[in-house]
Amino acid sequence: MSERQFIRSTAPTLAGLKTGSLFPYRFSSRAEAIRVLCSYNERLRPVGLRLLPLRMTDSFAMLYLYRPGRLGEDLQDREAARLLREAGYQSCRETECLRELRRRLAAGGEFPHEIGLFLSYPPEDVRGFIEHRDQGCKCVGCWKVYGDVRPARKKFAQYQQCTDCYLRQNARGCPLERLAVQTVKS
Repeated sequence: MSERQFIRSTAPTLAGLKTGSLFPYRFSSRAEAIRVLCSYNERLRPVGLRLLPLRMTDSFAMLYLYRPGRLGEDLQDREAARLLREAGYQSCRETECLRELRRRLAAGGEFPHEIGLFLSYPPEDVRGFIEHRDQGCKCVGCWKVYGDVRPARKKFAQYQQCTDCYLRQNARGCPLERLAVQTVKS
């Protein structure tokens, strides 16, 4: 996977604008995939980011780049925690939720739509999609909006501007490590 492809898929997470990004990765061998995962984790761990395969086959992985501390906070949100409990999650702790999400993705069947909670989607929009699917959404961007459209559109534009900016900086020679924003510990 090229650094440019990685940045295109994860810029808002690299910039600290969102908790996590989910993207596909095709590879020729498991050894290659493991080498790439280890390399990106080694480069990004110092700034508080983790890259995790949520699902992996012999030639494909669904990768999740995320900020562990922020994910824990997001999943503790009252509405997010309620959605997770309703979906059958036994805990709202980050590591246990990720373990359950990975299990659900590996099992196949219906896609776990609560995954939006892991991607900084507003819980009201995740609930709206779970309850209504394609019916009644107010707008579509990075996700389907069922709640307040104005902040969602603002986020969509912010994410696109960030991605464009990061791709320009990378094209000028700025490496991934310099683009990734350090996680601030509170």
